[in-house]
Amino acid sequence: MRQNPSFALADVEEIKRLIRLNPWATIVSSIAEGLVASHYPILVDESRDELSIVTHVGRPDDLVHELGQHEILVVVQGPHGYISPGWYDANPAVPTWNFTAAHLGGVPEILSDEENFEVLGKLVDHFEDRMPEPRRMLGAPADAAYAQRISSGTVGMRLTPTKIVAKSKLSQNKPAETVDRIIGELEGDGVYASRDLAAEMRRVHDRMRAAR
Repeated sequence: MRQNPSFALADVEEIKRLIRLNPWATIVSSIAEGLVASHYPILVDESRDELSIVTHVGRPDDLVHELGQHEILVVVQGPHGYISPGWYDANPAVPTWNFTAAHLGGVPEILSDEENFEVLGKLVDHFEDRMPEPRRMLGAPADAAYAQRISSGTVGMRLTPTKIVAKSKLSQNKPAETVDRIIGELEGDGVYASRDLAAEMRRVHDRMRAAR
């Protein structure tokens, strides 16, 4: 991902926030046969101060990726969307795409079976917490026995990245009136409306304005 100082996302807490809100990630590896990619939910490892994530892969993805033998790349993507030049005040203008994303690279640590089972439980809790009647992995004897059986088909891993490239491209280089217009369009009912992207832009620009 090409970096630009105007859009660089260097705050570790902000990257953690990005992951917490957007836990569906892409895992990419380069092996002898070429590039391979898989998609799995991830969690911030809240037990550590530094940026670290935990997840699992289903067998045989651990072998497909040759996990633990070399670097992997984990890609996290936040709200994103098309920005029409018709939303700008200036002419000429060209379209762009606003987005927030983070690339986390490093060699993953393979978790023990016990650690993997704990991570699986935390993943379930993370998503079930929003349900009116959450189903916990160990909530009922039948669920617990089933979870124990199927967990053997997964491999857990922790990645404490040694390479981080994160970017928040949300029209930070545009005048305030243009930003407000873009947010208004994203909050509307047009074909490219995106309330999530509008909310992220508003949050970033409110912070920028408060810091001036």
